[in-house]
Amino acid sequence: MRLKTSLFGQVYEFGSVKEVLAKANEEKSGDKLAGIAAETVTERIAAKEVLSNLTLEDIFNNPVVPYEEDEVTRIIYDDLNMTIYGEIKDMTVGEFREWLLDDHVDGDMIKRISRGLTSEMVAAVTKLMTNLDLVYAASKIRITAHCNTTIGEEGVLGIRLQPNHTTDNLDGIMVSLMEGLTYGVGDAVIGLNPVNDTVESVGNVLKMFDEFKRKWEIPTQQCVLAHVTTQMEAIKKGAPSDLIFQSIAGSQKGNEAFGITADMLQEARDLVLRQGTSTGPNVMYFETGQGSELSSDAHHGADQVTMEARCYGLAKRYQPFLVNTVVGFIGPEYLYDSKQVIRAGLEDHFMGKLTGIPMGVDACYTNHMKADQNDIENLAVLLSAAGCNYFMGIPAGDDIMLNYQCTGYHEAQTLRSVLKLKPVKEFGEWMEKMGFVKDGKFTEKAGDASVFMK
Repeated sequence: MRLKTSLFGQVYEFGSVKEVLAKANEEKSGDKLAGIAAETVTERIAAKEVLSNLTLEDIFNNPVVPYEEDEVTRIIYDDLNMTIYGEIKDMTVGEFREWLLDDHVDGDMIKRISRGLTSEMVAAVTKLMTNLDLVYAASKIRITAHCNTTIGEEGVLGIRLQPNHTTDNLDGIMVSLMEGLTYGVGDAVIGLNPVNDTVESVGNVLKMFDEFKRKWEIPTQQCVLAHVTTQMEAIKKGAPSDLIFQSIAGSQKGNEAFGITADMLQEARDLVLRQGTSTGPNVMYFETGQGSELSSDAHHGADQVTMEARCYGLAKRYQPFLVNTVVGFIGPEYLYDSKQVIRAGLEDHFMGKLTGIPMGVDACYTNHMKADQNDIENLAVLLSAAGCNYFMGIPAGDDIMLNYQCTGYHEAQTLRSVLKLKPVKEFGEWMEKMGFVKDGKFTEKAGDASVFMK
């Protein structure tokens, strides 16, 4: 296995596949913070050249965290279809990129091959792609999942209604919920990030969501994004939950920092399948984000794109309904500015799709990052063109509880209009029935939460 190349008369040599993966990555402040980034543009190009000539078997033989040391690695490898892997293992990473971008290769062909890919292979080919490559390749792949409704179908853009409140005040949550529904937000899920991670508080919000959803016959699913153990206890005590949520990492150590294990996630899935309130069979919701492993010193010297891909390999085990990367939330230490956030959002979406999971993105930024609302709107347009399953929907795009900015209620309809997309079918029909929309356009009832108070 050759890990060196010559550019402009200078020889570049790399000590391991892990180093090649790190230095072939597009510039990320997190990789610089970890001390593993390419020092120059030329070194990055050299690493990309070396990576392009490695075979998928070379990548397979060199996971960034050893099988014996990490349960995430074991899940990724144990779930691999070895027959399909055997068909593609001699392909170089460069050849794999060309295959993915070939006009004659369609989404079904890609979905079949994905069953033979490790997460490191997914990350490797991502590093060789331009932003437009990532949009085009992802646009070929449709990954659907069903909870109460189906997410991810062709021509559909879903939105998570995120009615967060600074004190979990039920009336305050309800005002945001009602307003969002009138703007066509909430077909992906009604999901609250709670301030109070207690069984009682989580149970109260779930009961309110469930009662409101049933009263108005809203075709969607609801969830409270507390720690998985809190949600499990609430469900055991009778709280109505359609989904169970958890943030996950790309290494066992990273998941331990979140207070979870693979067995715990399986226990949660089994519980919500037995006692949850949805149709199923896809009942898990995961969130990720580049840099989370580095923030908990759990990256094992690997770059943040590769660790993010491993999150998706883990998520796939549990057949999720929703997965999204909270791409700009973690801060400038890991993604410094809008250029890095946009790149990361396109990378994450493509890697999730290539892994075979129903992928959404929280196109967002924090106030201390070099980005603004225009940058996030640019990313949302690119991701919509790439076939992203869903975004977030927050009043005015400003989350007053989590203190970050992302896509607002109004962006949902704008993105759908510009790119000729629709909400989930049953939800769109409900919007028409409620009079918020007529012939695909808003009526005077849009934004009028008093409709639900009559």
